[in-house]
Amino acid sequence: MNTVTYNKSFSTYRAIEFLIIFILIPVSYAFSYNPILKGVIGLLGFIYMLYVLLKVEKLSFKINKDLYWPRFWQSTLVKLGVIIFITCMYVYLVAPEKLFSVLLTKPQLYVIILFVYTFFSVYPQELLYRTFFFKRYEVFFNSKWQLIFINAIVFSLAHIFLKNILVAVLTFLGGLLFAYTYYNERSTLMVSIEHAIYGCWLFTVGMGDMLAFPS
Repeated sequence: MNTVTYNKSFSTYRAIEFLIIFILIPVSYAFSYNPILKGVIGLLGFIYMLYVLLKVEKLSFKINKDLYWPRFWQSTLVKLGVIIFITCMYVYLVAPEKLFSVLLTKPQLYVIILFVYTFFSVYPQELLYRTFFFKRYEVFFNSKWQLIFINAIVFSLAHIFLKNILVAVLTFLGGLLFAYTYYNERSTLMVSIEHAIYGCWLFTVGMGDMLAFPS
């Protein structure tokens, strides 16, 4: 097989892979069908992702000792400050009775949700939508911002099954932030921490019902 044929096959395979994982499966979840089948599809997709990262991309799940934490924390805390201000104002104006309601009235549920969300939702999402996505498709984009924008689009699409406009908007904006962080830091750990901090805050401030958190 010559180089041109190999590159064409390589591109075609990844295009099909992208279409199935990031478009067809998320869109299919917006339709009503057997939830067990949905779970099986999701599990198979997750197994495939791990296989590709470990066996094909030769990814090593080790924490890079060269990570620059001061820059990460400075950037994250500045963005968190903006998010805190905007979301507090939003909840206060739209649904003031929900402001910090779960934290104050259901502290045990609050802790459980934050734990489950951080370890069983955030990290798998970042493995797929940042680590896997960048490893597999970054080479096909002409610019940094094009890559980040498309990543945010498919991240928002992943939440289409919730059928919630606010979720779609916030996950798109979050996708921009997370893709930017991953592009600069190349760390699944860092972007997972950032994702968890912002997501946990949204639940803390009282936006759980609005964003389909159990509450």
